[in-house]
Amino acid sequence: MHKLCFILSILLLGTVAAHSCAAGEKDGFMQLFSQDGAPKGWTVREWNDLTKKAKDADWVVKDGILRSGKRRGTWLVSDKEFSDFILEFEIRLGELGNSGVALRAPLKGDPAFDGMELQFADYRYNTAAKDSELTGGIYRAIAPTKQVYKPTDWNRCRIELKGVYLKVTLNGLVIQDVDLTKYDQSVKRHDGSDAPPVKDRPLQGHIGFQHLSRDAVPVQIRGVRIKELK
Repeated sequence: MHKLCFILSILLLGTVAAHSCAAGEKDGFMQLFSQDGAPKGWTVREWNDLTKKAKDADWVVKDGILRSGKRRGTWLVSDKEFSDFILEFEIRLGELGNSGVALRAPLKGDPAFDGMELQFADYRYNTAAKDSELTGGIYRAIAPTKQVYKPTDWNRCRIELKGVYLKVTLNGLVIQDVDLTKYDQSVKRHDGSDAPPVKDRPLQGHIGFQHLSRDAVPVQIRGVRIKELK
């Protein structure tokens, strides 16, 4: 009898484990920044030219939270390229916080103009900012439909990119749901020159997180996971 119970227990545990594995495979997400220390598979680069690796700058994971270093003006950029994907994370900034998420960025130039940048910034960072320069905007190109950013609090974001379609959900509300081919106007770079319209930006490239805050509070990001779409 005891032997039979033991066998049944083993079979039950095996069934539960198999179910858990199947659920994980069905979920399809890969956790990023799960280990403390310097992120592996990522490189710190200059904020306005990704060809240049940043000096005296670091981003570190501690207790499951990715934090920017003290030096302002950097991107933490994936070594790997992505095309179609779902990216989920939470982000928190200080009162003068400014960050962003690089999407499909080439390893050259400024992700905001040569790839795409989903902006994250406290409104106090730039009180004269245009709608497309506020949180949830594709920087200087596509304004979010609404402002739902929570200052100095954790903000939950989900970015879905598939082909020419972009959908962004912030704090449970959809703020971008667009066909990128509709955006055919060039935008101005920081030096006043023209950047390509969004419709002509790459459909594959690197992802990254920016630190451009004006205060001593680090950019903090947690719960980052990505699912590549076929």
